[in-house]
Amino acid sequence: MEAISPNDSSNSQLLSRARHGDQKAIGQLLEKYRGRLRRVIRLRLDRRLQARLDPSDILQEAYLDALRRLDAYLAKPTMPFYLWLRFLVCQKLHALHGHHFSAKKRDARREVRIVHGAAPEATSEAIAALALRSTSTPSEKAERAGKRALIVKALSRMEGMDREVLAMRHFEELTNAETAQVLGIKPSAASKRYLRAAKRLKEILSGTAISPEEEGS
Repeated sequence: MEAISPNDSSNSQLLSRARHGDQKAIGQLLEKYRGRLRRVIRLRLDRRLQARLDPSDILQEAYLDALRRLDAYLAKPTMPFYLWLRFLVCQKLHALHGHHFSAKKRDARREVRIVHGAAPEATSEAIAALALRSTSTPSEKAERAGKRALIVKALSRMEGMDREVLAMRHFEELTNAETAQVLGIKPSAASKRYLRAAKRLKEILSGTAISPEEEGS
């Protein structure tokens, strides 16, 4: 039996057809998550590579890998389908960072353990950009640069796991159970971390957060 999360319940029929070689069903499954997986890439691609690598190309390579490994997954699924695709994307990002950066230029602290491996962490800069993406009025735009710097600073002061839970729940739209599964922690721990980090982010965006300088006074 396939492990199906709440977000994957609608995939049952498509996966059943894919097991019987239905190429159209396979295409529908891959297309369904294209937008979410591009957001994963945006969150985790090292900013030094953003001008050199196209997220669409990275996703296409991950999808080709998915097609090569699909039969093995369908024969024995160990995680929901979307989490499997996300795992392949993170695996691709991890390999690209390793290819483009020497050991001296890589920072192992900027990686997070995922199922069966490691992935680049979501960067504070990328989280801040997504948090402010709906800002549109002139007055909001005028404040955005300062608010973005505040968000980046606050995120950088968070525990890495809190930042990851925030990125997965708030921006990748994973459920609490999915987030816990990816990080290998208990759902209760994932929920506690998310509530703490989301409260901090909301305070910053509403302008009610205490600055780091005030915290230290």
